[in-house]
Amino acid sequence: MTLDATFRWALPLLFAGQAQKELFHNEALTRMDMLLHGAAESADIAEPPASPAVGSCWIVAVGATGDWSGQDGALACWTEGGWRFVAPRAGLSLWVADRAHAMRHDGAGWQDAAVREDGFYVGGTRVVGGRSAPIGTPAGGATVDAEARSAIAAILSSLRTHGLIAS
Repeated sequence: MTLDATFRWALPLLFAGQAQKELFHNEALTRMDMLLHGAAESADIAEPPASPAVGSCWIVAVGATGDWSGQDGALACWTEGGWRFVAPRAGLSLWVADRAHAMRHDGAGWQDAAVREDGFYVGGTRVVGGRSAPIGTPAGGATVDAEARSAIAAILSSLRTHGLIAS
């Protein structure tokens, strides 16, 4: 069985005696340029922009219209020859400019990255945010409970060690 394109990204392969090899080679380079250290303008629009800059890419939102019709979830890149589309595969990660964080394709759809400017997310829920102001070590009080204070001090120490609260 002879393939005419690469398995993962459908980059066109060249064959001995093939006419116009430069067309196939240039198409492969265009697709690699879209994917290598990829970046997208947005993942939230379903209609192609009116005047895109050459080299600008988008993750096509659900319900795509116009030239993007039928390309939901694909990476769309404007080139000198018009729109080029690449179907994502599991593991593809792109920086998305209007979200200011990366998105990753899991094989079924695009997911926001766990690490974002405003914190760390698990399952879409922020579990770690920016560092809070320092919390004072317990002191004073009429009744001293050494075990409770020791436990609270250990929790605070651990949170400070991990950088979750300031010292």
